Amino acid sequence: MRVIIVGGGAAGFFAAIRCAELRPDAKVTILERGKDVLGKVKISGGGRCNVTHACYVPRELIKFYPRGAKELLGPFNRFACGDTQGWFEDRGVPLKIEEDGRIFPVSDRSSSIMNCLIEATRQHGIQVLTQKNVTQLIPPTSDDGSWKIQCQKGEVFEAEKLMMASGSNNRIWQLLGQLGHKIVSPTPSLFTFNIKDPRIQDLPGVSVPLAEINLPTLKLKTDGPLLITHWGLSGPAILKLSAWGARAMAECRYTFEIRVNWIAEHQDTVLAALNSNKRHHSKKKVFKKPEFGLPNRLWQSLLRASGVSMQANWADLNKKQIQHLAQQLTASQFQVTGKSTNKEEFVTAGGIQLKEINFKTFSSKVLPNLYMAGEVLNIDALTGGFNFQAAWTGGWIAGESMAQD
Repeated sequence: MRVIIVGGGAAGFFAAIRCAELRPDAKVTILERGKDVLGKVKISGGGRCNVTHACYVPRELIKFYPRGAKELLGPFNRFACGDTQGWFEDRGVPLKIEEDGRIFPVSDRSSSIMNCLIEATRQHGIQVLTQKNVTQLIPPTSDDGSWKIQCQKGEVFEAEKLMMASGSNNRIWQLLGQLGHKIVSPTPSLFTFNIKDPRIQDLPGVSVPLAEINLPTLKLKTDGPLLITHWGLSGPAILKLSAWGARAMAECRYTFEIRVNWIAEHQDTVLAALNSNKRHHSKKKVFKKPEFGLPNRLWQSLLRASGVSMQANWADLNKKQIQHLAQQLTASQFQVTGKSTNKEEFVTAGGIQLKEINFKTFSSKVLPNLYMAGEVLNIDALTGGFNFQAAWTGGWIAGESMAQD
C-alpha cells in the first residue's frame, strides 16, 4: 500500500508515523512544500514548543476550541493530551507542565520534539521529501484506484491513500474545492489589537494579572491577563477574544470599540474604595502609591486621564474626578484600529467544512481514500498547546485509519 501525506507539520508527521507503525509493509511518503519540515513546531512557544496542555478531560478540553469543539469530542476520547504526553515521553522526550497548564519539553527546546519525530520517520522507513509544491490532485477512477499528486516540477506521485495535512494553504483549499469540497473562507485567529491611545502609548511591557475585556458591538467579553505592547494590547485575554471573535472582527475590518476593566472589580465597589481613601487618607499623595494592585505607571496614567494633578492629595479629589477615575479603572474605552500577529502564532479560522469529514477516521465524505487533519480543516483553538493537540489527535487517528481501512 502506498500512502502520500501532503504537509510536513505536526499532523502529517503523526499520521505518517502511526500508519507506518501499524502497516510496516506500507510505503509512506511525506511531501512538504517548504525547504524544511515541522516549521511551526520549531518556532512555537518562543522556540520551546508548547506541545500540548494539561487538560485531561475531553469535555473540558473542547471548550478551548471556538471552531471544532463538537467534532473533536469523540476523537479526544480516543487520543488527547495525556496520550500525547505519553507518546513523546515513551520515546525519550521528558515533558514538564508549567503553572498555566502548558506542556513543554524539559529541555525547553523545540528541537527535542522535532528530532523525536524525525527519528521516528527514519525508524519506520518513511520518506520525507521537501520542496514538493502540489499543483494538481487527480482522484481515483473505477479503472485506477490510485490518487495522482502532481507537483510543480512535473513530478507525479501515486498512492492508494492520500492525506492532506497542509495547514493554512490557499492553493490546497482551491484544489480540494475544485474536487467538490466546500471551503469556509479563511480568516486570521489569535492576534493582538492595534490601539493608539495616550493612556497606554508609553507603557509597553506593563501587564495586569486579571482584566475584563468587553466588546459591546460584537457582544463578546472575556477575562484574563492583559499586556500593553508598543502597538496596543495583547496577552491571553486579548488572544482569547481574537479567537472567539475571529470572523466577526474580520467582518468589521478590525475596527471596533473595547472596554477594559483593568482590575476586574465592579464600578460601585471601586467608587466606595476611592471615597474611603478620600476620607481616611486625605493627606496622602494620590500619585505616590498605586491602588488595586495596579502597576505604578498604569495607575499614574489613569489618574492623568481622570484629570488628577500630580501634586493632589486624596482630599483634593472632587466628585467628578473620583467618578472619572472609577470609570477609567473599570471601563476604559479604547478604539481598535487593526490587528498584529502574536509572535509565532499564525492560526487561521476557516478551511474544509467539518460536516464533510468523518471524525471517526478523519476521512473525507466527498472523495474516496482521502484523509485530512490539522489546520486544513475549519478547526482552531486558543493559545496554550490546543492547536497542536488537535493536530496530534487528527494525525494519530487518520494514520490509524489509513493503515486499517
